[in-house]
Amino acid sequence: MNAKRHVLVIDDDAVVGRSFDRVLSGKGYEVDTARNGEEGLRDIDARDYDVIFTDIKMPGMDGLEVAERIRAKSPWTPVIVITGYGTVENEARASVLGVNGFVRKPLTPEMIESVTLKALQKPVEELEAANEPEAPAEPAEAPLTGWRKVSRVARNIGLFLAAPFIALGYVIALPAVGFYMFAKLGIEAYQKKRAAK
Repeated sequence: MNAKRHVLVIDDDAVVGRSFDRVLSGKGYEVDTARNGEEGLRDIDARDYDVIFTDIKMPGMDGLEVAERIRAKSPWTPVIVITGYGTVENEARASVLGVNGFVRKPLTPEMIESVTLKALQKPVEELEAANEPEAPAEPAEAPLTGWRKVSRVARNIGLFLAAPFIALGYVIALPAVGFYMFAKLGIEAYQKKRAAK
């Protein structure tokens, strides 16, 4: 007998909650919805969920703060952030919080089902990995100290500063390469035409 999986969707847009409910209820999930972070956290106190989705931009508590609080209460529960505002900063902050992933709006039924299945399978995979025999430990790298640390930092700063110039080089070189290829093809076609005469 398969028990129903419980899903919580925290989003101030009721349409999103209804979309999850419509897609997942037919697949055997029980879906609860909350309209803001506070309501979602109350639901989590009252019940255990198998996976939680939270919108990133909501009035009051934002989705990343909600994710952080969920992680503190229930670190084993997969948390997926729903976003229409996917920024590098948000994704970096979310990974530090241990968020299991992002799903971007607009949502499709296939996306909803797929991301839910992935989130539910991940803990199983982690458990299987934990039960596998450990590989022989490789010697750990010595921590960076002194000049090695300074040179690593200097190299990273140099790459960071060089990146715009490298990109600019591509922007300048790409049309030149294209023009060269176009000219080469034109010359070859002209030579074939002359040879045929």
